[in-house]
Amino acid sequence: MACPCPRPLFLSFPKSPAPPLAVPAKHHPSATATVSLSSRPRAVSASSNATPPSPPSSPPPPTDGVGPAAPTRGDVYLGRQLAAAAASGARVRAPEEDADKRRRRKEKRKALAKKTPSGLACCYGCGAPLHTGEEGSPGYVEPATYDLKKRHNQLRTVLCGRCKLLSHGHMVTAVGGHGGYPGGKQFVTVEELREKLSYLRHEKALIVKLVDIVDFNGSFLARIRDFAGANPIVLVITKVDLLPRDTDLNCVGDWVVESVVRKKLNVLSVHLTSSKSLVGITGVISEIQQEKKARDVYILGSANVGKSAFISAMLKTMAYKDPVAAAAQKYKPIQSAVPGTTLGPIQIEAFLGGGKLYDTPGVHLHHRQAAVIHADDLPSLAPQSRLKGRCFPANDTDVELSGNTLFWGGLVRIDVVKALPRTRLTFYGPKKLSINMVPTTEADEFYKREVGVTLTPPTGQERAEGWCGLEGVRELKINYDELDRPASDIAVSGLGWIVVEPLGVPSSDPDGSVEEEGDVRGELHLTVRVPKPVEVFVRSPLPVGKAASQWYRYQELTEAEEELRPKWHY
Repeated sequence: MACPCPRPLFLSFPKSPAPPLAVPAKHHPSATATVSLSSRPRAVSASSNATPPSPPSSPPPPTDGVGPAAPTRGDVYLGRQLAAAAASGARVRAPEEDADKRRRRKEKRKALAKKTPSGLACCYGCGAPLHTGEEGSPGYVEPATYDLKKRHNQLRTVLCGRCKLLSHGHMVTAVGGHGGYPGGKQFVTVEELREKLSYLRHEKALIVKLVDIVDFNGSFLARIRDFAGANPIVLVITKVDLLPRDTDLNCVGDWVVESVVRKKLNVLSVHLTSSKSLVGITGVISEIQQEKKARDVYILGSANVGKSAFISAMLKTMAYKDPVAAAAQKYKPIQSAVPGTTLGPIQIEAFLGGGKLYDTPGVHLHHRQAAVIHADDLPSLAPQSRLKGRCFPANDTDVELSGNTLFWGGLVRIDVVKALPRTRLTFYGPKKLSINMVPTTEADEFYKREVGVTLTPPTGQERAEGWCGLEGVRELKINYDELDRPASDIAVSGLGWIVVEPLGVPSSDPDGSVEEEGDVRGELHLTVRVPKPVEVFVRSPLPVGKAASQWYRYQELTEAEEELRPKWHY
Protein backbone atom coordinates (compact mmCIF):
# COMPACT_ATOMS: atom_id res chain seq x y z
CA MET A 1 0.00 0.00 0.00
CA ALA A 2 1.53 3.29 -1.10
CA CYS A 3 2.11 6.01 1.44
CA PRO A 4 0.03 9.16 0.95
CA CYS A 5 1.81 12.10 -0.60
CA PRO A 6 2.84 14.72 2.02
CA ARG A 7 1.13 18.05 1.95
CA PRO A 8 3.30 20.61 0.07
CA LEU A 9 4.60 23.63 1.93
CA PHE A 10 3.73 27.15 0.73
CA LEU A 11 6.85 29.34 1.01
CA SER A 12 7.87 32.66 -0.47
CA PHE A 13 11.40 33.22 -1.87
CA PRO A 14 11.66 36.79 -3.15
CA LYS A 15 15.41 36.82 -3.79
CA SER A 16 16.86 33.30 -3.61
CA PRO A 17 15.77 29.99 -5.15
CA ALA A 18 14.00 27.42 -2.96
CA PRO A 19 16.15 24.77 -1.25
CA PRO A 20 15.59 21.14 -2.25
CA LEU A 21 12.77 19.46 -0.36
CA ALA A 22 13.63 16.60 2.02
CA VAL A 23 11.79 13.38 1.12
CA PRO A 24 11.31 10.60 3.71
CA ALA A 25 13.45 7.55 3.03
CA LYS A 26 10.41 5.19 3.18
CA HIS A 27 8.47 7.06 0.45
CA HIS A 28 7.85 5.36 -2.86
CA PRO A 29 9.87 6.75 -5.79
CA SER A 30 6.68 7.67 -7.60
CA ALA A 31 5.55 9.75 -4.67
CA THR A 32 8.79 11.62 -4.69
CA ALA A 33 8.33 12.48 -8.32
CA THR A 34 4.81 13.68 -7.64
CA VAL A 35 6.02 16.03 -4.93
CA SER A 36 8.70 17.58 -7.10
CA LEU A 37 6.26 18.17 -9.95
CA SER A 38 3.36 19.45 -7.96
CA SER A 39 5.31 21.63 -5.55
CA ARG A 40 6.63 24.06 -8.16
CA PRO A 41 3.25 25.57 -9.32
CA ARG A 42 1.90 25.51 -5.73
CA ALA A 43 4.95 27.45 -4.57
CA VAL A 44 4.48 30.03 -7.31
CA SER A 45 0.87 30.50 -6.38
CA ALA A 46 1.82 30.89 -2.78
CA SER A 47 4.25 33.64 -3.62
CA SER A 48 1.51 35.51 -5.45
CA ASN A 49 -0.65 35.66 -2.30
CA ALA A 50 2.24 36.72 -0.01
CA THR A 51 3.67 40.19 0.51
CA PRO A 52 4.77 41.61 -2.87
CA PRO A 53 8.56 41.53 -3.21
CA SER A 54 10.70 44.61 -3.53
CA PRO A 55 11.31 45.84 -7.05
CA PRO A 56 14.21 43.99 -8.67
CA SER A 57 17.56 45.81 -8.74
CA SER A 58 19.46 46.41 -11.97
CA PRO A 59 21.26 43.26 -13.13
CA PRO A 60 25.07 43.16 -12.47
CA PRO A 61 27.31 43.79 -15.45
CA PRO A 62 28.45 40.62 -17.22
CA THR A 63 31.77 39.41 -15.81
CA ASP A 64 32.83 37.60 -18.96
CA GLY A 65 32.46 40.53 -21.26
CA VAL A 66 31.11 40.62 -24.80
CA GLY A 67 32.59 41.51 -28.13
CA PRO A 68 36.27 42.52 -27.96
CA ALA A 69 36.17 42.16 -24.16
CA ALA A 70 35.06 38.54 -24.32
CA PRO A 71 37.58 36.06 -22.79
CA THR A 72 39.61 33.93 -25.14
CA ARG A 73 39.51 30.16 -25.14
CA GLY A 74 42.81 30.13 -23.31
CA ASP A 75 41.44 32.40 -20.58
CA VAL A 76 38.45 30.14 -20.16
CA TYR A 77 40.65 27.05 -19.93
CA LEU A 78 42.98 28.71 -17.41
CA GLY A 79 40.02 29.79 -15.31
CA ARG A 80 38.68 26.25 -15.22
CA GLN A 81 42.07 24.89 -14.17
CA LEU A 82 42.45 27.45 -11.40
CA ALA A 83 38.95 26.73 -10.16
CA ALA A 84 39.59 22.98 -10.15
CA ALA A 85 42.85 23.45 -8.25
CA ALA A 86 41.17 25.69 -5.69
CA ALA A 87 38.34 23.20 -5.26
CA SER A 88 40.70 20.28 -4.65
CA GLY A 89 42.80 22.25 -2.14
CA ALA A 90 45.96 22.16 -4.32
CA ARG A 91 48.39 25.08 -4.32
CA VAL A 92 48.12 27.16 -7.46
CA ARG A 93 51.55 28.72 -6.95
CA ALA A 94 54.50 27.31 -5.03
CA PRO A 95 55.53 29.30 -1.95
CA GLU A 96 58.75 31.26 -1.82
CA GLU A 97 60.62 28.48 -0.04
CA ASP A 98 60.17 26.25 -3.11
CA ALA A 99 61.86 28.75 -5.43
CA ASP A 100 65.31 27.63 -4.30
CA LYS A 101 64.42 23.98 -4.96
CA ARG A 102 63.23 24.82 -8.48
CA ARG A 103 66.45 26.75 -9.10
CA ARG A 104 68.59 23.82 -7.91
CA ARG A 105 66.66 21.40 -10.10
CA LYS A 106 67.22 23.68 -13.08
CA GLU A 107 70.96 23.91 -12.34
CA LYS A 108 71.15 20.13 -12.00
CA ARG A 109 69.48 19.54 -15.35
CA LYS A 110 71.77 22.07 -16.99
CA ALA A 111 74.89 20.52 -15.42
CA LEU A 112 73.93 16.96 -16.28
CA ALA A 113 73.36 18.05 -19.88
CA LYS A 114 77.10 18.86 -20.07
CA LYS A 115 78.07 15.31 -19.18
CA THR A 116 79.76 13.50 -22.05
CA PRO A 117 77.12 11.42 -23.88
CA SER A 118 77.62 7.70 -23.44
CA GLY A 119 77.46 7.13 -27.18
CA LEU A 120 80.26 9.63 -27.98
CA ALA A 121 83.57 7.90 -28.81
CA CYS A 122 86.54 9.45 -26.99
CA CYS A 123 90.28 8.79 -26.92
CA TYR A 124 90.98 6.39 -24.08
CA GLY A 125 94.29 8.16 -23.39
CA CYS A 126 93.08 11.75 -22.82
CA GLY A 127 89.28 11.69 -23.00
CA ALA A 128 89.03 14.08 -25.98
CA PRO A 129 86.22 13.29 -28.50
CA LEU A 130 87.55 11.50 -31.59
CA HIS A 131 87.38 13.36 -34.92
CA THR A 132 89.03 13.61 -38.33
CA GLY A 133 89.04 17.41 -38.57
CA GLU A 134 92.02 19.54 -37.48
CA GLU A 135 95.26 17.58 -37.59
CA GLY A 136 97.35 17.86 -34.43
CA SER A 137 94.43 18.77 -32.18
CA PRO A 138 93.40 16.53 -29.27
CA GLY A 139 91.29 13.61 -30.44
CA TYR A 140 92.45 13.71 -34.06
CA VAL A 141 92.59 10.34 -35.84
CA GLU A 142 93.52 9.56 -39.44
CA PRO A 143 90.32 9.28 -41.52
CA ALA A 144 91.19 5.78 -42.75
CA THR A 145 91.82 4.55 -39.18
CA TYR A 146 88.66 6.20 -37.93
CA ASP A 147 86.48 4.62 -40.63
CA LEU A 148 88.03 1.18 -40.10
CA LYS A 149 87.57 1.25 -36.31
CA LYS A 150 84.07 2.61 -36.63
CA ARG A 151 83.11 -0.13 -39.07
CA HIS A 152 84.26 -2.77 -36.59
CA ASN A 153 82.80 -1.01 -33.51
CA GLN A 154 86.28 -0.47 -32.03
CA LEU A 155 86.45 3.33 -31.60
CA ARG A 156 86.90 2.92 -27.84
CA THR A 157 90.27 1.26 -28.49
CA VAL A 158 91.67 4.22 -30.48
CA LEU A 159 94.49 6.47 -29.25
CA CYS A 160 94.60 9.97 -30.77
CA GLY A 161 97.69 11.45 -32.41
CA ARG A 162 98.44 13.84 -29.54
CA CYS A 163 98.48 11.01 -27.00
CA LYS A 164 100.92 9.06 -29.17
CA LEU A 165 103.30 12.04 -29.12
CA LEU A 166 102.92 12.42 -25.34
CA SER A 167 103.67 8.73 -24.80
CA HIS A 168 106.99 9.25 -26.63
CA GLY A 169 108.04 12.17 -24.41
CA HIS A 170 106.93 15.13 -26.55
CA MET A 171 105.65 18.22 -24.73
CA VAL A 172 102.31 18.94 -26.41
CA THR A 173 100.17 21.37 -24.39
CA ALA A 174 96.53 21.97 -25.18
CA VAL A 175 95.16 24.15 -22.36
CA GLY A 176 94.98 27.92 -22.53
CA GLY A 177 93.18 30.70 -20.69
CA HIS A 178 93.56 31.91 -17.10
CA GLY A 179 95.74 29.20 -15.60
CA GLY A 180 96.72 27.64 -18.92
CA TYR A 181 100.19 27.23 -20.38
CA PRO A 182 101.64 29.88 -22.70
CA GLY A 183 103.87 29.02 -25.60
CA GLY A 184 102.10 25.94 -26.97
CA LYS A 185 98.93 25.29 -28.92
CA GLN A 186 95.79 26.05 -26.96
CA PHE A 187 92.79 23.99 -28.07
CA VAL A 188 90.74 24.15 -24.88
CA THR A 189 90.48 26.72 -22.08
CA VAL A 190 90.67 26.21 -18.36
CA GLU A 191 87.08 27.37 -18.03
CA GLU A 192 85.89 24.72 -20.49
CA LEU A 193 87.63 21.99 -18.48
CA ARG A 194 85.97 23.23 -15.30
CA GLU A 195 82.59 23.13 -17.05
CA LYS A 196 83.19 19.47 -17.88
CA LEU A 197 83.34 18.78 -14.13
CA SER A 198 80.30 20.88 -13.18
CA TYR A 199 77.91 17.90 -13.36
CA LEU A 200 79.90 16.00 -10.74
CA ARG A 201 78.38 17.78 -7.74
CA HIS A 202 74.95 16.49 -8.78
CA GLU A 203 76.08 12.86 -9.14
CA LYS A 204 75.98 10.26 -6.38
CA ALA A 205 79.64 9.28 -6.35
CA LEU A 206 82.70 8.65 -4.21
CA ILE A 207 85.41 11.29 -4.67
CA VAL A 208 89.09 10.40 -4.38
CA LYS A 209 90.97 13.68 -4.03
CA LEU A 210 94.69 13.69 -4.84
CA VAL A 211 97.23 16.14 -3.37
CA ASP A 212 100.94 16.36 -4.26
CA ILE A 213 103.07 16.22 -1.10
CA VAL A 214 105.82 18.29 -2.80
CA ASP A 215 103.29 21.06 -3.56
CA PHE A 216 100.85 20.41 -0.73
CA ASN A 217 99.44 23.93 -0.41
CA GLY A 218 99.45 24.73 -4.12
CA SER A 219 97.64 21.53 -5.17
CA PHE A 220 95.25 21.17 -2.24
CA LEU A 221 92.10 22.56 -3.97
CA ALA A 222 90.64 24.32 -0.96
CA ARG A 223 87.26 24.74 -2.75
CA ILE A 224 86.91 21.08 -3.62
CA ARG A 225 83.24 21.13 -2.55
CA ASP A 226 82.47 23.30 -5.59
CA PHE A 227 83.16 20.19 -7.67
CA ALA A 228 82.35 17.35 -5.26
CA GLY A 229 79.18 18.74 -3.73
CA ALA A 230 78.09 16.71 -0.70
CA ASN A 231 79.71 13.48 -1.92
CA PRO A 232 82.11 11.70 0.49
CA ILE A 233 85.84 12.35 -0.06
CA VAL A 234 88.85 10.09 0.42
CA LEU A 235 92.07 12.16 0.57
CA VAL A 236 95.14 10.61 -1.11
CA ILE A 237 98.61 12.18 -0.77
CA THR A 238 100.78 11.27 -3.76
CA LYS A 239 104.52 11.17 -4.49
CA VAL A 240 105.68 10.36 -0.95
CA ASP A 241 108.55 8.44 -2.57
CA LEU A 242 110.06 11.86 -3.41
CA LEU A 243 110.48 12.83 0.25
CA PRO A 244 114.06 12.76 1.60
CA ARG A 245 115.47 9.50 2.88
CA ASP A 246 114.87 8.46 6.48
CA THR A 247 111.64 10.49 6.62
CA ASP A 248 109.27 9.11 9.25
CA LEU A 249 105.88 8.73 7.56
CA ASN A 250 104.19 8.63 10.96
CA CYS A 251 105.18 12.26 11.45
CA VAL A 252 104.18 13.16 7.90
CA GLY A 253 100.78 11.47 8.28
CA ASP A 254 100.03 13.33 11.51
CA TRP A 255 101.15 16.61 9.92
CA VAL A 256 98.83 16.07 6.93
CA VAL A 257 95.82 15.25 9.14
CA GLU A 258 96.46 18.33 11.25
CA SER A 259 96.62 20.47 8.09
CA VAL A 260 93.35 18.97 6.80
CA VAL A 261 91.60 19.66 10.11
CA ARG A 262 92.93 23.22 10.07
CA LYS A 263 91.55 23.70 6.54
CA LYS A 264 88.13 22.42 7.79
CA LEU A 265 87.78 19.77 5.09
CA ASN A 266 85.68 16.78 6.11
CA VAL A 267 87.17 13.57 4.65
CA LEU A 268 86.66 9.87 5.34
CA SER A 269 90.35 9.04 5.64
CA VAL A 270 93.87 10.11 4.58
CA HIS A 271 96.29 7.87 2.66
CA LEU A 272 100.00 8.40 1.96
CA THR A 273 100.80 6.78 -1.39
CA SER A 274 103.37 6.42 -4.14
CA SER A 275 102.25 5.40 -7.63
CA LYS A 276 105.84 4.47 -8.48
CA SER A 277 106.60 2.14 -5.56
CA LEU A 278 102.91 1.24 -4.92
CA VAL A 279 103.19 2.28 -1.26
CA GLY A 280 99.73 2.75 0.24
CA ILE A 281 97.80 1.77 -2.91
CA THR A 282 96.29 -1.35 -1.32
CA GLY A 283 94.86 0.69 1.54
CA VAL A 284 93.18 3.11 -0.87
CA ILE A 285 91.64 0.23 -2.84
CA SER A 286 90.24 -1.29 0.37
CA GLU A 287 88.77 2.05 1.38
CA ILE A 288 87.17 2.52 -2.05
CA GLN A 289 85.67 -0.98 -2.06
CA GLN A 290 84.23 -0.37 1.39
CA GLU A 291 82.81 3.11 0.78
CA LYS A 292 81.73 3.18 -2.87
CA LYS A 293 78.53 1.11 -2.32
CA ALA A 294 77.83 0.56 -6.06
CA ARG A 295 78.52 4.25 -6.77
CA ASP A 296 80.91 5.52 -9.43
CA VAL A 297 84.38 6.60 -8.26
CA TYR A 298 85.91 9.86 -9.53
CA ILE A 299 89.62 10.67 -9.24
CA LEU A 300 89.87 14.45 -8.73
CA GLY A 301 92.80 16.81 -8.27
CA SER A 302 94.75 19.72 -9.66
CA ALA A 303 96.70 19.48 -12.90
CA ASN A 304 99.81 17.27 -12.91
CA VAL A 305 99.16 15.91 -9.43
CA GLY A 306 99.48 12.31 -10.66
CA LYS A 307 95.89 11.17 -11.28
CA SER A 308 96.61 9.01 -14.34
CA ALA A 309 99.65 7.44 -12.66
CA PHE A 310 97.55 6.72 -9.57
CA ILE A 311 94.88 4.98 -11.69
CA SER A 312 97.54 2.86 -13.39
CA ALA A 313 98.90 1.85 -9.97
CA MET A 314 95.38 0.97 -8.81
CA LEU A 315 94.67 -1.19 -11.87
CA LYS A 316 98.03 -2.93 -11.52
CA THR A 317 97.36 -3.78 -7.88
CA MET A 318 93.74 -4.85 -8.46
CA ALA A 319 94.60 -6.99 -11.49
CA TYR A 320 95.90 -9.83 -9.29
CA LYS A 321 92.40 -10.58 -7.97
CA ASP A 322 89.99 -8.71 -10.27
CA PRO A 323 89.79 -9.85 -13.93
CA VAL A 324 87.86 -6.70 -14.85
CA ALA A 325 90.74 -4.50 -13.65
CA ALA A 326 93.22 -6.75 -15.45
CA ALA A 327 91.37 -6.20 -18.72
CA ALA A 328 91.20 -2.44 -18.12
CA GLN A 329 95.00 -2.17 -17.98
CA LYS A 330 95.18 -2.51 -21.75
CA TYR A 331 93.36 0.79 -22.31
CA LYS A 332 94.40 2.98 -19.41
CA PRO A 333 94.92 6.79 -19.47
CA ILE A 334 98.17 8.23 -20.78
CA GLN A 335 100.78 9.48 -18.30
CA SER A 336 103.02 12.44 -19.11
CA ALA A 337 104.81 15.35 -17.46
CA VAL A 338 102.62 17.82 -19.36
CA PRO A 339 99.93 19.44 -17.18
CA GLY A 340 96.58 19.07 -18.89
CA THR A 341 97.17 15.64 -20.42
CA THR A 342 93.60 14.54 -19.62
CA LEU A 343 91.01 16.71 -21.38
CA GLY A 344 87.78 14.92 -20.54
CA PRO A 345 86.32 12.35 -18.14
CA ILE A 346 87.62 8.86 -19.01
CA GLN A 347 85.38 5.98 -18.04
CA ILE A 348 87.17 2.81 -16.93
CA GLU A 349 85.55 -0.54 -16.18
CA ALA A 350 87.61 -1.38 -13.11
CA PHE A 351 85.31 -2.97 -10.53
CA LEU A 352 83.87 -6.45 -10.62
CA GLY A 353 81.03 -5.64 -8.23
CA GLY A 354 79.56 -2.66 -10.10
CA GLY A 355 80.34 1.01 -10.40
CA LYS A 356 82.83 2.67 -12.75
CA LEU A 357 86.12 4.45 -12.27
CA TYR A 358 86.60 7.89 -13.86
CA ASP A 359 89.79 9.78 -14.58
CA THR A 360 88.98 13.50 -14.75
CA PRO A 361 90.70 16.56 -16.24
CA GLY A 362 93.02 18.30 -13.81
CA VAL A 363 91.88 21.55 -12.23
CA HIS A 364 94.27 24.19 -13.58
CA LEU A 365 95.18 26.85 -11.02
CA HIS A 366 96.49 30.24 -12.08
CA HIS A 367 98.53 30.70 -8.87
CA ARG A 368 101.02 27.90 -9.63
CA GLN A 369 104.41 28.40 -11.28
CA ALA A 370 103.42 26.16 -14.21
CA ALA A 371 100.88 28.79 -15.31
CA VAL A 372 103.51 31.51 -15.89
CA ILE A 373 106.45 29.76 -17.58
CA HIS A 374 106.78 28.61 -21.18
CA ALA A 375 105.43 25.18 -22.11
CA ASP A 376 108.94 23.96 -23.00
CA ASP A 377 110.17 24.77 -19.47
CA LEU A 378 107.52 22.67 -17.72
CA PRO A 379 109.72 19.55 -17.31
CA SER A 380 112.15 21.54 -15.17
CA LEU A 381 109.46 21.91 -12.48
CA ALA A 382 108.84 18.16 -12.07
CA PRO A 383 111.19 16.37 -9.62
CA GLN A 384 112.38 13.04 -11.02
CA SER A 385 114.07 11.58 -7.92
CA ARG A 386 114.15 11.91 -4.14
CA LEU A 387 114.40 15.46 -2.87
CA LYS A 388 117.56 16.47 -1.13
CA GLY A 389 117.70 19.66 0.87
CA ARG A 390 120.12 22.34 -0.30
CA CYS A 391 121.25 24.49 2.63
CA PHE A 392 122.30 28.15 2.57
CA PRO A 393 124.66 28.97 4.06
CA ALA A 394 126.44 25.64 4.11
CA ASN A 395 127.90 24.22 7.31
CA ASP A 396 131.49 24.84 6.24
CA THR A 397 131.09 28.57 5.57
CA ASP A 398 131.00 31.62 7.84
CA VAL A 399 128.67 33.67 5.62
CA GLU A 400 125.59 35.13 7.30
CA LEU A 401 122.23 35.51 5.55
CA SER A 402 121.41 39.02 6.75
CA GLY A 403 121.89 41.50 3.92
CA ASN A 404 121.99 38.80 1.23
CA THR A 405 119.57 37.72 -1.50
CA LEU A 406 118.95 34.16 -2.73
CA PHE A 407 117.58 33.36 -6.20
CA TRP A 408 115.82 30.04 -6.80
CA GLY A 409 116.22 29.78 -10.55
CA GLY A 410 114.54 32.74 -12.19
CA LEU A 411 111.27 32.15 -10.33
CA VAL A 412 111.91 33.11 -6.69
CA ARG A 413 113.90 35.85 -4.98
CA ILE A 414 114.37 35.98 -1.19
CA ASP A 415 115.80 39.08 0.48
CA VAL A 416 116.98 38.37 4.04
CA VAL A 417 116.36 41.62 5.93
CA LYS A 418 116.82 40.42 9.52
CA ALA A 419 118.11 37.06 10.76
CA LEU A 420 120.28 35.49 13.42
CA PRO A 421 123.94 34.87 12.58
CA ARG A 422 123.31 31.13 12.33
CA THR A 423 119.94 31.27 10.51
CA ARG A 424 119.75 28.80 7.63
CA LEU A 425 117.38 28.31 4.68
CA THR A 426 116.98 24.80 3.23
CA PHE A 427 115.42 24.44 -0.25
CA TYR A 428 113.33 21.40 -1.26
CA GLY A 429 112.29 21.29 -4.89
CA PRO A 430 113.38 20.44 -8.46
CA LYS A 431 117.12 19.88 -8.80
CA LYS A 432 117.23 21.54 -12.21
CA LEU A 433 116.71 24.95 -10.64
CA SER A 434 119.99 26.40 -9.38
CA ILE A 435 120.28 28.50 -6.21
CA ASN A 436 122.46 31.62 -6.20
CA MET A 437 123.27 33.99 -3.32
CA VAL A 438 124.45 37.58 -3.85
CA PRO A 439 124.45 40.74 -1.71
CA THR A 440 121.09 42.47 -1.72
CA THR A 441 122.65 45.68 -3.04
CA GLU A 442 123.70 43.82 -6.22
CA ALA A 443 120.57 41.68 -6.60
CA ASP A 444 118.70 43.82 -9.16
CA GLU A 445 121.66 44.08 -11.52
CA PHE A 446 122.48 40.38 -11.12
CA TYR A 447 118.93 39.34 -12.01
CA LYS A 448 118.76 41.50 -15.13
CA ARG A 449 122.08 40.12 -16.33
CA GLU A 450 121.60 36.44 -15.52
CA VAL A 451 117.87 35.78 -16.09
CA GLY A 452 117.52 33.31 -18.95
CA VAL A 453 121.22 32.36 -18.65
CA THR A 454 122.09 31.24 -15.12
CA LEU A 455 118.70 31.93 -13.58
CA THR A 456 116.38 29.56 -15.43
CA PRO A 457 113.52 29.19 -16.19
CA PRO A 458 112.85 31.19 -18.30
CA THR A 459 115.33 29.58 -20.67
CA GLY A 460 117.01 31.54 -23.45
CA GLN A 461 117.32 35.20 -24.26
CA GLU A 462 114.11 35.32 -26.29
CA ARG A 463 111.94 34.04 -23.45
CA ALA A 464 113.79 36.22 -20.94
CA GLU A 465 112.86 39.34 -22.91
CA GLY A 466 109.16 38.49 -22.69
CA TRP A 467 109.39 37.36 -19.07
CA CYS A 468 106.85 38.95 -16.69
CA GLY A 469 109.43 39.37 -13.93
CA LEU A 470 109.11 38.96 -10.17
CA GLU A 471 106.37 41.48 -9.52
CA GLY A 472 104.62 39.68 -6.68
CA VAL A 473 106.13 40.88 -3.37
CA ARG A 474 105.36 39.51 0.07
CA GLU A 475 107.04 40.67 3.25
CA LEU A 476 107.23 37.98 5.90
CA LYS A 477 107.79 38.29 9.63
CA ILE A 478 108.44 34.82 11.02
CA ASN A 479 108.29 34.40 14.78
CA TYR A 480 110.19 31.66 16.56
CA ASP A 481 110.13 30.58 20.19
CA GLU A 482 112.20 27.40 20.02
CA LEU A 483 115.72 27.07 18.71
CA ASP A 484 115.86 23.29 18.42
CA ARG A 485 113.31 23.06 15.59
CA PRO A 486 112.51 24.93 12.35
CA ALA A 487 110.41 28.05 12.73
CA SER A 488 108.24 27.51 9.63
CA ASP A 489 108.13 26.59 5.95
CA ILE A 490 107.78 29.03 3.06
CA ALA A 491 105.87 27.12 0.37
CA VAL A 492 105.89 28.43 -3.21
CA SER A 493 102.88 27.27 -5.19
CA GLY A 494 103.85 24.85 -7.94
CA LEU A 495 107.52 24.62 -7.00
CA GLY A 496 108.41 23.36 -3.49
CA TRP A 497 109.16 24.76 -0.06
CA ILE A 498 111.91 26.43 1.98
CA VAL A 499 112.60 25.51 5.60
CA VAL A 500 113.51 28.43 7.88
CA GLU A 501 115.78 27.39 10.77
CA PRO A 502 116.73 30.13 13.25
CA LEU A 503 119.81 28.19 14.42
CA GLY A 504 120.33 25.76 11.58
CA VAL A 505 124.05 26.24 11.13
CA PRO A 506 126.13 24.34 13.73
CA SER A 507 128.26 26.57 15.90
CA SER A 508 131.98 26.00 16.28
CA ASP A 509 132.03 28.12 19.46
CA PRO A 510 130.23 26.47 22.42
CA ASP A 511 130.17 29.73 24.40
CA GLY A 512 128.49 31.56 21.53
CA SER A 513 125.87 28.85 21.33
CA VAL A 514 124.92 29.27 24.99
CA GLU A 515 124.74 33.04 24.56
CA GLU A 516 122.33 32.78 21.66
CA GLU A 517 120.16 30.22 23.40
CA GLY A 518 119.54 32.69 26.23
CA ASP A 519 116.95 34.59 24.18
CA VAL A 520 114.70 31.97 22.60
CA ARG A 521 112.06 34.34 21.24
CA GLY A 522 112.62 36.42 18.17
CA GLU A 523 111.52 37.42 14.69
CA LEU A 524 112.98 36.93 11.23
CA HIS A 525 112.26 39.40 8.41
CA LEU A 526 112.23 38.13 4.82
CA THR A 527 110.96 39.55 1.55
CA VAL A 528 109.86 37.00 -1.05
CA ARG A 529 109.39 37.97 -4.72
CA VAL A 530 107.66 35.70 -7.25
CA PRO A 531 105.81 36.18 -10.57
CA LYS A 532 102.59 38.12 -10.08
CA PRO A 533 99.90 35.38 -9.86
CA VAL A 534 102.01 32.87 -7.91
CA GLU A 535 101.07 32.45 -4.24
CA VAL A 536 103.39 32.11 -1.24
CA PHE A 537 102.27 30.23 1.90
CA VAL A 538 103.73 30.25 5.41
CA ARG A 539 102.95 27.01 7.21
CA SER A 540 104.14 24.80 10.06
CA PRO A 541 107.30 22.90 9.07
CA LEU A 542 106.81 19.61 7.23
CA PRO A 543 108.73 16.91 9.17
CA VAL A 544 111.14 15.48 6.59
CA GLY A 545 114.54 13.90 7.05
CA LYS A 546 116.03 11.90 9.89
CA ALA A 547 116.16 14.75 12.40
CA ALA A 548 112.44 15.54 12.01
CA SER A 549 111.34 12.64 14.21
CA GLN A 550 113.27 14.23 17.08
CA TRP A 551 111.81 17.74 16.93
CA TYR A 552 108.28 16.98 15.66
CA ARG A 553 105.59 17.07 18.34
CA TYR A 554 102.30 15.21 18.04
CA GLN A 555 99.11 17.00 19.00
CA GLU A 556 97.70 16.19 22.43
CA LEU A 557 94.03 15.33 21.87
CA THR A 558 91.12 14.20 24.00
CA GLU A 559 89.23 11.03 23.14
CA ALA A 560 86.39 13.05 21.60
CA GLU A 561 88.81 15.03 19.40
CA GLU A 562 90.58 11.84 18.40
CA GLU A 563 87.29 10.31 17.24
CA LEU A 564 86.48 13.32 15.06
CA ARG A 565 89.87 13.42 13.33
CA PRO A 566 90.20 11.42 10.11
CA LYS A 567 92.47 8.37 10.30
CA TRP A 568 95.53 8.19 8.06
CA HIS A 569 97.10 5.11 6.46
CA TYR A 570 100.15 4.19 4.36
